[in-house]
Amino acid sequence: MRLTSRLFFPLLILVFFISNLSFGGNTGKIAGRVTDHETREAIIGVTVLIEGTTLGAATDINGYYMINNVPPGSYSLIFSGVGYQRKKVSNVKVSVDFTTKQNIDMRSEAINVETVVVEADAPLVRQDLTSSHTTVDASVIEALPVESISQILSTQAGITTGSGGELHIRGGRSTEIAYSINGISIANPFDNSQMVSIATNAIQELSVVSGTFNAEYGNSLSGIVNTITKEGGDKYKGMISFYTGDYVSTRDDKFFNIDDIDPLNSSVSELTLGGPIPGLGQYARFFLSGRYGYSKGYLYGIREFNPTDISYFDNPNKWEISATGDGAIVPMNRSRSLNTTGKLTIRPTGMFKINYDIILSNGRSQSYSHTFKYNPDANPTDYSNGAVHTLEITHTLSNSTFYTLRGSLGSETNKSYLYEDPIDQRYQASQHLNRPTSSTFYFGGTSNGYSKTIATSITGKFDITSQISNQHELKAGLEVRTHKLDYDAFSVLRDTADRRYLNPTIPDLSSPYHDAYLRKPIQFAAYVQDKIEYENVVMNFGVRYDFFDSQFEYAPDVFKPDGSRLEAEPKHQISPRLGVSFPITDKGIIHFSYGHFFQMPTFRNLYTNPEFETNLYSDQPIFGNANLNPEKNISYEIGLQQQMTDDLAFNVTGFYKDVRNLLALEVTRISGEKVYQRYVNKDYGNIKGITFSLTKRRTKTDMLGFTIDYTFQTAEGNDNNADAFFLDLSSGRESEKQVVYLGWDQSHTLNGTIQLGVQDDWNASLIGRLATGLPYTPFVTENSIGMKTNSGRKPAQLSADLLFEKEFLVWDYRISFFMKVFNLFDNLNERLVYSDTGTATYTLAEIRGEGKVVDNYIKNKGETKGLHSTADYFNRPHYYAAPRQIRVGFSLSF
Repeated sequence: MRLTSRLFFPLLILVFFISNLSFGGNTGKIAGRVTDHETREAIIGVTVLIEGTTLGAATDINGYYMINNVPPGSYSLIFSGVGYQRKKVSNVKVSVDFTTKQNIDMRSEAINVETVVVEADAPLVRQDLTSSHTTVDASVIEALPVESISQILSTQAGITTGSGGELHIRGGRSTEIAYSINGISIANPFDNSQMVSIATNAIQELSVVSGTFNAEYGNSLSGIVNTITKEGGDKYKGMISFYTGDYVSTRDDKFFNIDDIDPLNSSVSELTLGGPIPGLGQYARFFLSGRYGYSKGYLYGIREFNPTDISYFDNPNKWEISATGDGAIVPMNRSRSLNTTGKLTIRPTGMFKINYDIILSNGRSQSYSHTFKYNPDANPTDYSNGAVHTLEITHTLSNSTFYTLRGSLGSETNKSYLYEDPIDQRYQASQHLNRPTSSTFYFGGTSNGYSKTIATSITGKFDITSQISNQHELKAGLEVRTHKLDYDAFSVLRDTADRRYLNPTIPDLSSPYHDAYLRKPIQFAAYVQDKIEYENVVMNFGVRYDFFDSQFEYAPDVFKPDGSRLEAEPKHQISPRLGVSFPITDKGIIHFSYGHFFQMPTFRNLYTNPEFETNLYSDQPIFGNANLNPEKNISYEIGLQQQMTDDLAFNVTGFYKDVRNLLALEVTRISGEKVYQRYVNKDYGNIKGITFSLTKRRTKTDMLGFTIDYTFQTAEGNDNNADAFFLDLSSGRESEKQVVYLGWDQSHTLNGTIQLGVQDDWNASLIGRLATGLPYTPFVTENSIGMKTNSGRKPAQLSADLLFEKEFLVWDYRISFFMKVFNLFDNLNERLVYSDTGTATYTLAEIRGEGKVVDNYIKNKGETKGLHSTADYFNRPHYYAAPRQIRVGFSLSF
């Protein structure tokens, strides 16, 4: 009864939306007008076909035609009409959610005149752009030194990179980006990360909607990233590639062992193959891709200790140090990944299209741990295994209406541990982590953390699109997502001083050292949208409904966080969206957009500490909150597109975001020493900025192309430290709110790309990035002086990546030899800094005497195996971004 009653209102909404159905997906549209070359009058009944497909249309009484449901890519259009010369327009590019305008004129037919062939230019400005929307197609991706979706996105205006490599769109949190593949969400419900990774060789088009977006997109506050995968064509095409290299840097004072060059340190193998299925070429096609990457990384340790070693420092005159390691140099941030995709496309008739996609991801990696530098075998390993299966059926009802049914099953398993068996005798007791001071390395022992998460999401979508007139394209959609979150995390207990834990032990679920739960939340969404297209104005207007049910309990009484519980109420949200675009000149367009956007906090925070385990007198336990409300963003945007020449255009956009109900940790004091923390909707953000993009297109007659993207923004919000949200229930006193810079605020970001070359001969491309430093909180521990949160700035970031390739055509094969250089100038970019100096290069800790006990022992006793100076401990290579990396390789394609 509980689930049925909770779904009653969403079902009423569903019925309402079905009565207004018309919806869109992952396709674009081609439209235009055909006129007589001499009279300029409309030509009726001209047939317009997309070459190599069954898609087409005929011009109406006013000469207009429109072809819906066109997958992204480059096409040739065939125009033919009685009494007129046949005409072919090649290189007509279609992007998702956009209308490609292609107007032509036709001459009266002459005897024995062949088809006239012309080449279309991709639009530099889009008349139907009502919000910031960038598309990057396969040809651009292949020509740039990028190897992942993140690297592609980081070149775009309005997107910044955090200290950990995470992406932020227009000042939003990294968890506020919605990732999808072929229109299906691939978000891991635990933390909104991507369930699977996809190789760039499988991408047909990558689209990024930043800031405001149409009603068809939801559960995101900052941006939408949609990847369209390639399909097999009517001819066999394939590619194999291999490249390898190493980090080549002069920064040997920062990166230990960086001068030992290994040509096979980091290698990548790639393969793609697509085409018709033998015997079914007219009806069925396939596409396969794979990418395997392996890297030893650039951060190394030395095996001076084994995990079984234990040392004693009780006697200040004679330390007992056990160092049984073999002294081998060990890579400490190595990684391995395998990404594969497969697509089967079946067209049983001209009206039906069926796609089955499978995307598999498998990874294994280590994160560098500085304290284990001389005990590297104690560092845990992270494992990931993801899979997404999608079935898509598209049925074209008429030239103006089609619908799409999609079903998806996605899952991801993430594990982190040192040894797979949690009671493995190699897990050591906590005494093995003994050291004379916290400012030195470990002398043995193991990392005893163990975690396993399994996320499963089942998605069903129904989409329909109807072009009810030349001016109105109606869309509507329904989506249901069910999730299963299986979480298990604990610390392996072993203690030689406690008879209960003489052997490795998994703690009981009642213990604060072990959390486990199984949760099954539900999401539902529906929307209606109208795209109105006139010559002088384009409008996108829509409304979206979202429903969420956490299906779990929360503690309603803040005085008794471990007391009685209530079922969390379902959440309902309705969000309107509006976007308008209108031309001010024949090549200048202004757009404005506004919208309300909602997103549930990451589910991990709803279910933290599910057993409400607490010890209010000895620590500050954290409680999840299954009754959290959606986070809310009201966003505005205004922009101008202006084409200056046939190959040069710019785009300038201003934006403002008012974000409320963001997730925060609140510290609550019940009385005396009874203190706990819980997740609440109290954080606030205010982001404003401007982006400028300049694009110079490379053509067959001009070998130079470039882009320049500049972003100025200010991202402010509440101080989101736990102590910033404080509530004393006994006195009623509540902390004052302080507005600070958000941790990922980057005032100025300048990105640029340069492409130079001759088609089918050679190509050189460069990506450059210059950005001001991210905020940090200065803190001087000597006098216990703390400054305002995020009031300092880290050093600026500067990097450049290069690709150079030379191609040779041998019969029907294209052979390419290439070189990729990342961080071309070997810049020392500081990701993390010491809070007392604002730089990674040095700290005042040594002056304050931190670690002095080790330095004094070395001074008095001389060099001792396993002992390292404080200067070594405070030289932290992981505080810097990766040094220069050079890779060389080849590819063969047909």
